[in-house]
Amino acid sequence: MWGEVAVVGMLLAGSALGAESKCAGNRVERKGSTEYTVRRAGEAISIERLGNTRGRVIQQASGHSIEVDGDTVATIQDGHIYRAGARWASLNEAQRVYDCPDPIAATLWVLERLGR
Repeated sequence: MWGEVAVVGMLLAGSALGAESKCAGNRVERKGSTEYTVRRAGEAISIERLGNTRGRVIQQASGHSIEVDGDTVATIQDGHIYRAGARWASLNEAQRVYDCPDPIAATLWVLERLGR
């Protein structure tokens, strides 16, 4: 019985521990190297790489919108990422890869899926 409890505990804790990247202050690090920089301005969070903005997430009344090159490519609502109105992924899926706050993890996940 205790072995089963330990395995369940490891599985629950493993999502953040197994993340490929993690937020550290205003940086997103992968294997100890800065991969992205996070900039906050009002209701918007910009994700930058090598000095160029790759994407932005903007807080709205009903959730967040994720923009790439000025176009809204996805939205975040009720714990899910939507693209063109269809469920694309859950925030949990994004946080398994990026151990960051919800809107940042979702934006990074979208950028990765779009090859940005």
